[in-house]
Amino acid sequence: MKNTSILVLGAGQLGMPVIRNLVRKAKNEPNTKITVLLRQSTINSTDIEKKTKIDELKALGVELLAGDLTAPSSELIQIFKEFDTLVSCTGYGSGAGGFQLKLTRAVLLAGVKRYFPWQFGVDFEVIGRGSAQDLFDEQLDVRELLRSQKATKWVIISTGLFTSYLFEPFFGVLDLETKSVNALGSWDTAVTVTTPEDIGKLTAEIFFSEPVIEDSIVYIGGDTLTYGQLADIAESLSGEKYNRKVSNMSELDDELKNDPDNFVNKYRHIFGNGAGVSWSLDKTFNFQKGIETMSAKEWAELNVNWK
Repeated sequence: MKNTSILVLGAGQLGMPVIRNLVRKAKNEPNTKITVLLRQSTINSTDIEKKTKIDELKALGVELLAGDLTAPSSELIQIFKEFDTLVSCTGYGSGAGGFQLKLTRAVLLAGVKRYFPWQFGVDFEVIGRGSAQDLFDEQLDVRELLRSQKATKWVIISTGLFTSYLFEPFFGVLDLETKSVNALGSWDTAVTVTTPEDIGKLTAEIFFSEPVIEDSIVYIGGDTLTYGQLADIAESLSGEKYNRKVSNMSELDDELKNDPDNFVNKYRHIFGNGAGVSWSLDKTFNFQKGIETMSAKEWAELNVNWK
């Protein structure tokens, strides 16, 4: 299957690394054109950050196409039908309410040959329906829809958590100020993490892999570690003792019950439960292909100010 015309949806935290690496790999693929769908307001923006991004995309030789994913499905179908392959890097920014299903239906009705849906994350099927994170049920609906047809080939890439999230204050696991690590669930609960840069690199490798990968779930991972190992990393890199505490599932249940609409609480519950949020690195595409990725400790050495 030739992927000569590629449309990428979005150019954010994940979209940009995906685009950069698709461009890099596409240099070896004749007649391959990469287009990015962005709002007209983003393309014309005078905001320094957005303008810098647009300038980079132009320098990469990427085509910019104005469009809004909140438009009616009929408009999206007309856009999508011009492309062989579509890679969705939209994230959850549009929230629940059927957005991912709407995109997928438009892709199928447009006759796109190959689709990489926004499923860059955990193993939704192991987690199952009715979990703390209600957005995951729609991800399962998308999978069912894709499996129900044969015309559009699909590839789902399971990445785990963005590595940086383990170290972000909002996630409530590592606190640099109080020098503490708060395990979700237990110290032995594991999580798989991957940097956006590695996800971009591996997505491009999977995209252009021979033989062609299709109708498959592909697992990747930069690192798989327990919260106990995260605490060890914090102490090793800081040279200081960290206070260790556990938010067990009873506490995480209460968090969610007291604030059921809190997006972070939903995720903390999922990652405390432990089901579907980690996998052995030896089952990953990158391990099997001998492609190096960044570990959690390597990321923390480069990006966290431990002093």
